[in-house]
Amino acid sequence: MDIDKIILLCKKKDPRAQKMLYAEYSPLLFSVSRRYLKNEEDAEDALIEAFFKILTKINDYRGSGSFQGWMRRIIVNECLMKLRKKRNFTLALEEAYSVGEKEMITPNLAYKDLLSILELLPTGYRTIFNLYEIEGYKHREIAEKLGISINTSKSQLILAKKRLRDLVKKKQLIERAS
Repeated sequence: MDIDKIILLCKKKDPRAQKMLYAEYSPLLFSVSRRYLKNEEDAEDALIEAFFKILTKINDYRGSGSFQGWMRRIIVNECLMKLRKKRNFTLALEEAYSVGEKEMITPNLAYKDLLSILELLPTGYRTIFNLYEIEGYKHREIAEKLGISINTSKSQLILAKKRLRDLVKKKQLIERAS
């Protein structure tokens, strides 16, 4: 069954279609939540709450833009709310480093390796890195979502990239030594 048909049936509260939607998109949305939340149980909670919102607010989706993008915004917002509730969302303000925006971390980094390295970042760094680099939000949007200044968003991204590079180099050195 195609996604448009599933959406239509979900709007009619068809339980089979809801299960199909969950089965189709839960792995993707769970991977999004894991990028933001270190704890697997928190990521699962965010996924369940996001799907509840998706299914109860599916009539708000009007078909403009991608349905997957609409769901991604919901899961990202759910993760940000979970971070705020835990009160562990304090941005570590450190001196800004001068780092080139276009510098690559490494071309051959596997997704699972990136996820494990992202988990090592402080919450603020990881959140801003995910919002900017992966979700495609602009610094103005990030600042509004998180209640911080645009400059804080920019400096946290620079620091996150530097920390990521350092962690990747450290991981590669450990692998070479093994």
